[in-house]
Parts: sequence; structure tokens; C-alpha cells
Amino acid sequence: MRIYLEIKPTLDVMLSIVAMFILWPLFLLIATIIKLESKGPVFFMQKRIGKDKKEFYIFKFRTMRTDAPQDMPTHMLQNSNIFITSAGRFLRKTSLDEIPQIINIVRGEMSIIGPRPALWNQYDLIAERDEYGANDIYPGLTGWAQINGRDELPIDVKARLDGEYAERMSFAFDAKIFLNTIFSVLRSEGVKEGTSNQKVGKNQ
Repeated sequence: MRIYLEIKPTLDVMLSIVAMFILWPLFLLIATIIKLESKGPVFFMQKRIGKDKKEFYIFKFRTMRTDAPQDMPTHMLQNSNIFITSAGRFLRKTSLDEIPQIINIVRGEMSIIGPRPALWNQYDLIAERDEYGANDIYPGLTGWAQINGRDELPIDVKARLDGEYAERMSFAFDAKIFLNTIFSVLRSEGVKEGTSNQKVGKNQ
């Protein structure tokens, strides 16, 4: 495990560079569709918490109108569908909106597998992760919690699963998570786009 932990960041960067070369036509196609459908930038950038609670800006394809509330998990938005664009709905369902995070991996801010990076103002999740040591590793494009409930998980359960990943991290475990992520994405498991009883607010 120790050897894998030492080579994991380099392996992540190398695999992500290869992925960028392979996926650039898809990047271009998605970017064109986003620009044609709605006004605004192709990418959406949002402040997140990385390794050792260092802040960084995550990259995503923009899936919502530019007047959507910022710095709030989409699954907590009331009537989130009014903000999501037509192309964005498809991108979110297929998780294609997450692809630009390859850039974050190449920049050394994220890993392919790890806890999903919390929003800077998700203080409860950050505090819970401290209890399990999950803030001490690089956040990931996908992770153990992602294939075990994703948006549907309570914060304490999500943090516990993130901590479990931090303890069990290995090449075999990462491979298992990656393969299961593909199946979860194909089934659109754990995706929650809004709530009918949660008031909209910037810092929730």
C-alpha cells in the first residue's frame, strides 16, 4: 500500500493526460453545444476543499444558467430544474459534466479516485471528514461514497465511507471503485437534483 500511495499522484497525472488526448473531440463537442444553447462560459468553476483542507477551484462543464445560486449543492436547491439547461440535464445524468476535472488532476489538485471535494462552506461535512482522516488525502473524480449512494447519503455516512476509503486505499480498491462507477453512471444511481422542502441559500 505504501508504494502505491507514493506513485498514485504520478499515475493519476499520467492517466489523465492520456485521457485528455483521447477525449478532446468530446470536450470540443460538449463545449460547442453549451455555447449554442445558452449564454455564459463553457466551464463552471467552484471553490472546493482539497488535500489538507487546501482550497482550489474545481472545473465542470456548465450545466446551469448563469443566474443559478452559487456555492450550494444542487441537490439542495428548491426547483433546481428551472436553472438546469437542456444540455446540462443530459450532462448531469451521464456525469459528463465532471470530465473537465481531468484538468484538476493534471494540476495536482485531485486524484482519479478519492472523496468527492466538499464545497468550501460545507462545514459539517468537512468537520465529519476530519474525524476519519478523509481530509488528509486528495479528493477524487469518483470515490467509495459515490458508488454507495452519492447525493442520497446523509453527511455522517458519507464521511464514514470517505474515511473507510482513506484506510483501505490500494490499487485493487481503486480499480473496483472505478469499474463500479461506470456501472453506477450507466444506471444514473444516487443522482438527486433538488428538494421540495429546502430553502435556497448561498451558504448551505
